[in-house]
Amino acid sequence: MSSRRLRHASFHPSSILSAVNNRITGREQAATPQPTNKMRNYSKLIGALAAVSALAAGNASAIDINYNLHAGYTSEYIFRGINSGSDLVETGFDASTELASGFNLSAGVWAATFDAPTAGGSNDQTEIDLYAKASYDLGFAVASVGYIYYYNDQDDATVGIGRDLFDAQEVSFGLSREFFGLNVGLTYFWDVSTDNDGYSELSISKSFELNSCLTLNVGSALGYLVERGHLSHLTTKVSLDYEFVENARFSPFVALSVDLTGGHFDDVVPSPTTSSAPGTKNELVGGAMISVDF
Repeated sequence: MSSRRLRHASFHPSSILSAVNNRITGREQAATPQPTNKMRNYSKLIGALAAVSALAAGNASAIDINYNLHAGYTSEYIFRGINSGSDLVETGFDASTELASGFNLSAGVWAATFDAPTAGGSNDQTEIDLYAKASYDLGFAVASVGYIYYYNDQDDATVGIGRDLFDAQEVSFGLSREFFGLNVGLTYFWDVSTDNDGYSELSISKSFELNSCLTLNVGSALGYLVERGHLSHLTTKVSLDYEFVENARFSPFVALSVDLTGGHFDDVVPSPTTSSAPGTKNELVGGAMISVDF
C-alpha cells in the first residue's frame, strides 16, 4: 500500500504498492525528537529490511518471485486524509509471484518512523505494517482479497487529533480493471479489530512514459465512509520515476489531500484505521522514494 502509507503511498495504496496509496504523510509538530535517536531508529529499520531482502534473493531461484526494496522520506504522514505526524522516514520490502494463470500472490512489510504530535509537543513514533494479497483475473476485472496488520510501538501515545495508536487489522476486498487507458480500482476495507467507519476507496491512475528512463505517474484516491454515508477525502499524487540504472528508480513526488468531511464528524471515536477525525484539513506534502526491483 508506496507508497500506509504514499502508506503506500503510497502512490502510500501495484500488487502491493498501489498507484494511489491510501496513505501519504502528515502534520507540523510543536517539538522535534533528538536527531541521534531518530537516526538510530532509521538505521535499525533499514538494516532489518536489507537482511530480509538478502535472504529472499538467495531463494529466488526456487520459484519465480519478484522482489522490491524501497526507502523514502515524506514531509507529512497523511493516512486516508488524516494528518498523523511529520518527517516520515520509511522502508519497505515486497514480494509477488504468479502461482497460476491469472492467480497472483503478494506480501510485504512496511516500517516507518515519524514525529507524532502529543499534548507535550511531539513523540518519535514507529509503525510497522504487515500485508498480503491474493488476486485473480476474472476477465472483466481483477478481484482481490487482502490483509493488513498495523503495529504501533507506543500503545499509550496519542496524536494531536486524538487518535490512539494501538494495533489494528483489516481485510480488504477489491475489484480493478483498465478503462480507456486508466487503471481504476474499488476497494472496501473491513476493520476486524477497531472501527474505520466502513472505509472504501475509489482509485484512478495513469502512467506516461516520457522516454526510456523517465515515467510520469498521476493518480487520485477518493475515500468514502459507508457507515456514515459521506465522502472523507480526495488525495491526488504526481510522481516522476527516474530509472538511473536498470531496475532502480528515484521518484520525487508531491501530493494534495483535500478534506471532504466538512467538519461533520467531531463525534468520531478515533482508531488506527479511522478515516474521519476532528480537525482534519487540506494538506500539501512532498517527498521522494528510491526503489530497486530484483
